[in-house]
Amino acid sequence: MRPRIPSGATPMELKPTIVYDDFARLDLRVATVLACEPHPNADRLLKLQLDVGPLGQRQICAGLRGFQEPDDLVGKQIVIVANLEPRKLRGEESNGMLLAASVTASADEGEPDQITDILVLQPRAAVPPGSSVS
Repeated sequence: MRPRIPSGATPMELKPTIVYDDFARLDLRVATVLACEPHPNADRLLKLQLDVGPLGQRQICAGLRGFQEPDDLVGKQIVIVANLEPRKLRGEESNGMLLAASVTASADEGEPDQITDILVLQPRAAVPPGSSVS
C-alpha cells in the first residue's frame, strides 16, 4: 500500500511569481538511472546513481520511497535539476533533484491534502544522457 503523506499545500495554491532570469538559471538535464536503492537512513528516500553524459555520474536522493520500486527506475531516463547546490540528506550527498508530479487527494476540511502517488517525469523517447531540457 502506498503511503499517504500531507502535501503541505492545496492544488490551487500557486508559489510566488519569479522573473524569467531566475527560471533561466535552472540547468535541466536528462539522466539515466544506473542504480537505485533505499536510502539507509531515511524511510521516504531513495538513493539513485545517475549517468548525466558529459556531466559525469552523480548521486541524488529523492522522496520516492513507497511510491516507486527501486528496480523499476533502473535503466529509465529522468529529468533532473543538474545545477542545484549539493546537500547532505540524512548523511548521503545529493547532487541534484529529479522532477516528479504529485497526485493528491482532498483531505477533510482543515486538513492538508494527501499525496497518494508520485510520478517521475521522463522523456517521451530515449535521448543521450546529459541532453538539455528547455
